[in-house]
Amino acid sequence: MTTSVTRSRENTRARLRDAAAQLFAEVGIEGASVEAICERAGFTRGAFYSNFESKDELFLDLAATVAESRLASARARVDELVASGALACTHDIVPLVEQVMLSAEKDRFTVLLMSEIQLHALRDADFAEAYVAQEREMFASIEAMIGGIVDSGALALRVDVPTAAKMLMTAWEGAMVRTAMEGGDDDQIARAASAALGTLVELLIAPA
Repeated sequence: MTTSVTRSRENTRARLRDAAAQLFAEVGIEGASVEAICERAGFTRGAFYSNFESKDELFLDLAATVAESRLASARARVDELVASGALACTHDIVPLVEQVMLSAEKDRFTVLLMSEIQLHALRDADFAEAYVAQEREMFASIEAMIGGIVDSGALALRVDVPTAAKMLMTAWEGAMVRTAMEGGDDDQIARAASAALGTLVELLIAPA
C-alpha cells in the first residue's frame, strides 16, 4: 500500500472517528447510527465498511485513540521528570504526579465515552471480549511506563508493577467518574483525578 493511499485511509478513519465522537456527545452510542455517522463525516456506507466492520469496531477504535492520547501526554511528562532527576525527590512526589496527570487529556466527553463503552461491554459479550483485549494493551503501556520509572531507580514501590498499574487506573477513572457525576467541569475532573493519583502514589511508594 502506497504512502498516499495509507494517508488517505487514515484521514477517512479519522473523519469517521470525529463524526462518531460528535454524535456520541449528542445522542450516545446507541443513538449514533452508522447512517448518521456517515452523513456527518460526508462518506457513504461503503466507505464506512471499507474501514470498520461495525459501529462497535469504530467506537473501540475511538476509545483506543482517546486512551493513547492521554497516555502519550503522561508518558512524555514522565520521561521529562525521569531525565531531570525530579522523581528522585520522593518527598515532592505528590505534586509531581499531579503535574503528570494534569498534562494528560481529561474531560467530561472522555468520561462519558469510556463509561458508556464499558456499559455496552457489560451488555454485549462479544464487544466485552474485544474491549477487555484493548484494555490489556492499555494496561501493558501503563505498566511499561511505571516499570521504566522503577527501573530508573527514581523510586521503589510497595507492590509489584502490574498491581500498581491496576490500582492507579481504578483510582484515576473512579475520581473522574465521581466528579463528572457531581457536575464538575473539565478542570475539576482533571484536578480530582490528579489528586486521587497523587494520594495513592504516596501510599504505594516504598520508604527509601
